[in-house]
Amino acid sequence: MVQLVAINYETAEQQFIELLEMEQLDAAIEAQPSLMAEVEQAIEEAIAAAYDAPVPVHQAHQFLQRVLYRINRLKLFWYDDLSHYVNENSTYLNSVRKRIEAAWQAWELSQLEVEVLPQLSSEAVKQALRDRCAADVEPPLSANGRYFRDEMTMAGYRRLLAIASLDGLVEASQLSRTLGGVGNDIQAVLTRLLVEEYGAGRLSRKHSTFFGTMLAALNMVATPEAYFAWVPWEVLAIINHSFLQSDRKRDFLRYVGGLLYGELSVPATFIPYQEAGQRLGVPPEAMSYWDLHIKVDELHGQWMLDDVALPLVDRYPQQAWELVLGYDQQRQLGDRAGRAIIAAVQTADQQQDYLAPLRR
Repeated sequence: MVQLVAINYETAEQQFIELLEMEQLDAAIEAQPSLMAEVEQAIEEAIAAAYDAPVPVHQAHQFLQRVLYRINRLKLFWYDDLSHYVNENSTYLNSVRKRIEAAWQAWELSQLEVEVLPQLSSEAVKQALRDRCAADVEPPLSANGRYFRDEMTMAGYRRLLAIASLDGLVEASQLSRTLGGVGNDIQAVLTRLLVEEYGAGRLSRKHSTFFGTMLAALNMVATPEAYFAWVPWEVLAIINHSFLQSDRKRDFLRYVGGLLYGELSVPATFIPYQEAGQRLGVPPEAMSYWDLHIKVDELHGQWMLDDVALPLVDRYPQQAWELVLGYDQQRQLGDRAGRAIIAAVQTADQQQDYLAPLRR
């Protein structure tokens, strides 16, 4: 049985944040290894508590996913103080990321039936993808969906926006990291998808701008990461997984499978949010992001299936099963995040907590 030591994860995270912007972090650690002693202990204990303990510790998951997010976000440019990026290529931070990802991904994969997938023929892979897409594009309304549509109050609606804003305000950023390299029909479709997400270069049409409009319409803060403190680890895991998969060219097929599920499933997820907004009487601009994605993402999902995923099966017949793995893992991550979001929304509804804006 794993023996765990009581760790103050909030204190350890604050120490980690302070070290992130330390000048010449790697040199400082080499000169004084004890500098990271408390953070290192917290990371090791959290890995054990999250992935090895009989009953996983929620706070450990939260700490690890927040640490990963803070490292991963350095891969994007935020148009902020350039000194924030002094450690973007830190050897130490890279080692922390790899250690957490190794344990986390092994834990994630242990919950899927991965062993059967490599046995699938190319035609079986294509059929598996078609079957999954057919089931997920218009699934029956879930209990969670009915709650959002019929019972969520304005307090819950604002909490939903706060949580979703972490990704919504920088939407499609990970996709942009996969497009370099040789041009071909598949790359062209992915580029077209990114161009649509980015409003064809017009800021007013960029999808993240629509999310900012929703927040502003409800007098919420539209600054990226303003509500970071309220984001469950299960949602952070989706973002961190996207960073991981888009960073590894060897895992490109898994990334595409996950993107296929993400694009295809969005309309069914967002329709109850849209209907809730209508019931609550929120202004039309406070639903613009939902409206846009309900209209376009089913088409994007079709592009991803017909023009990206299926052609990749023919291009990589021996590894094509990884597309199915990526799809299934993304659905697993999404289902878990959905349970966390509904719990947070219901708590806000019960407490009628309208959520004061919090910044990092």
